[in-house]
Amino acid sequence: MTTAVIGTVIGDVVGSRFERHNHKNKDFEFFTEKNHFTDDTVMTLAVADAIMDVAAQKLVLGQDNAAIEALAIASMQKLGQTYPLAGYGLNFSKWLRTVDPKPYGSYGNGAAMRIGPIGDLDLSDQDREHLARVITGISHNSEDGYLGANALAGVIATAKSQTDKDLIADKMTSYYPLDLTLDEIRPTYRFDVSCAGSIPVAFQAFLEGDSFEDVIRNAISVGGDSDTIASMAGAIASAYYQDVPDDMVVKTLTYLPDDLRAILTRWQSFVG
Repeated sequence: MTTAVIGTVIGDVVGSRFERHNHKNKDFEFFTEKNHFTDDTVMTLAVADAIMDVAAQKLVLGQDNAAIEALAIASMQKLGQTYPLAGYGLNFSKWLRTVDPKPYGSYGNGAAMRIGPIGDLDLSDQDREHLARVITGISHNSEDGYLGANALAGVIATAKSQTDKDLIADKMTSYYPLDLTLDEIRPTYRFDVSCAGSIPVAFQAFLEGDSFEDVIRNAISVGGDSDTIASMAGAIASAYYQDVPDDMVVKTLTYLPDDLRAILTRWQSFVG
């Protein structure tokens, strides 16, 4: 089974060498010695690991939110401290090292890039939004952060169940306007870590793609925060196409250390 988490990791690894280095076309080698995983992968797998712990402990959303938050914080801090140079923002890096960390109102796309595991779950819209808010609120407790996380989780869930991209586009535009094509965005687009400045680009990259690989190429061709845009677009694309090439998955796994690869493998079994 192809999951949004796999798509997230592939997009992150492929986009990693282009972050902050605007690459304005779709012609590039997918995997090189310069590729690597970043904070997008680490935090996505931290959320996945926390969700599996929530299930193992039979915690109930709504009733046990404090315990769910504690597991998410513990998982993020454990992996974040294990991989301190993965590319976190300054404030989040401090959050990862703080005892009893508090949310700090971030509107950054870190709220969304880690949310793919929630999109993989079979939840009602209400429960999906609730869980996304719980996971997001431990750090990115701003309305922009909540919107971004809810948007990506909701679109991933829709992409799993719909074959008509027009219906997926309707879901996307219920969160953000999509007024420009990639050709219109590309010439002036620059690095932007805000949810509002990056998530719509990932959405458009998916809508204009005709395969999983093409979506990733679209996302990176815009430039800017390439690893995160590609990870978000990849999450949607893997949920939608369900045919990520095996060789692409295998190659991506070679960039992950054993502990991260183990979480990804367990997640596949968990949602499968």
